[in-house]
Amino acid sequence: MKRLVLTATLVAAASAVGFVGYMVGTGDLRLPPLPAAAQAYLPSSMRAASTSEVAPASGPIIYYRHPDGEPVYSAIPRQTDDGRAFVAVLASEDLSFDKPAETAMPASDAGTGERVILYYRNPMGLPDTSPVPKLDSMGMDYTPVYAGEDDDGSTVTVSAGKLQRTGVKTILATRSAIVRPVNVPGTVILDERRVSVVSIRTEAFIEEVSDVTSGSTIAQGQPLVRFYAKEIAAAGALYAADVKSGGGPAARGSLQRLENLGVPKEAIAEIERTGKVPISVTLMAPRSGVVLERMAVDGMMSEAGETLFRIADISTVWVEANVPEFELDAIRVGAEATVRIRSLPGKVFKGKVGLIRPEIEVQTRTARIRIELANPEGALFANMYADVEIVTGSPEPVVTVPDSAVIDTGDRQVVILDKGEGRFEPRDVTIGVRGAGMTEIMDGVAEGDRVVVSANFLIDAESNLKAALSALVAPEAQP
Repeated sequence: MKRLVLTATLVAAASAVGFVGYMVGTGDLRLPPLPAAAQAYLPSSMRAASTSEVAPASGPIIYYRHPDGEPVYSAIPRQTDDGRAFVAVLASEDLSFDKPAETAMPASDAGTGERVILYYRNPMGLPDTSPVPKLDSMGMDYTPVYAGEDDDGSTVTVSAGKLQRTGVKTILATRSAIVRPVNVPGTVILDERRVSVVSIRTEAFIEEVSDVTSGSTIAQGQPLVRFYAKEIAAAGALYAADVKSGGGPAARGSLQRLENLGVPKEAIAEIERTGKVPISVTLMAPRSGVVLERMAVDGMMSEAGETLFRIADISTVWVEANVPEFELDAIRVGAEATVRIRSLPGKVFKGKVGLIRPEIEVQTRTARIRIELANPEGALFANMYADVEIVTGSPEPVVTVPDSAVIDTGDRQVVILDKGEGRFEPRDVTIGVRGAGMTEIMDGVAEGDRVVVSANFLIDAESNLKAALSALVAPEAQP
């Protein structure tokens, strides 16, 4: 009995299968069509049966697929290795994994302040849009495009999750003065204006030299040397006679002669008072300072103009520094400078650039600048080595961003602007001076613009990828 029931069941099943096959073959029974992307994986006979009643594809070409259904795609027309052309996939044939609504998402009321979504674009930059949210063939969400967005092909949209994972940080461009220090070596030298030479203007016999040696510190008016000069004695006698005779033009002439010979005022006053000519004359120190050289010796015969002493006032000294030629444009007369002496650790001297010599050393390609320093304690000696730091940059505020915000490719400089809502735009900029971790932006960014200072190279790479994809599909837009 059981055998009869089983046999009857098998016969009924076979009859049903045969009937279904007959109905499909005659067209009385129609199966639901498969999506175009899924049909690529069916045998050619089944694809033909499945697409016999499918509506014709429409829309622009969004990519090209392998003719055998292999997972190989191209943004431009291409061929397989055996010369077969890739199959164009239109917008209506793109496989979608969601169930779009029949109408697009309604725009929000302008009074609510919400942004209005105009449409959705392909996340890979392909020329394909949708009025409703959808997924592309790889399962990626289409990107919303809002009203008022100026999408010129360079704006990149990054999801909030990706922003957090990549560590994107932004900061406002501000207006401030950029100060950049220039560090150069230098040497302490004497102030040329504060060096004096003691000499006699006529031939003289040195009678006595004061107890002063090289390196001694002396005060202005301190006696240095006593001498006898024949010409000074004769001029003094003539002046004394003229004074006794009542003065007049003759006395003024003889007085001028004494002054021309460099006779101290004290000696002239003594002649006027006593009417006698002193046998010897004493020379006084013309300034306070340090004796650099002593050439005078007791009993020597000095020629006219021969140096007896050389004295320097070291209350103020100079520091000469060698600035590289490429840094010279940033140095200005009057710029503040900080000097540190290597043999005086912990001491800092402040000064200003007083002179930039208009010449470049041929061997070192450096220019010499001069800094004037006060030296009231006499701690600075000539020929000391110094480390000089010169403050450069304009005191006028300029638009600045952190150095990390600028991507320098060598050919151009780029800053990533944060336009809000996860949208970023690479912007070519013209940079100026740099200093203290900040860069001057001369063109391309305004004060108050928000710029990316961390992970900006990732956004720039994504923007370049988008531009490359747009360039690949550009020929398709032409008729």
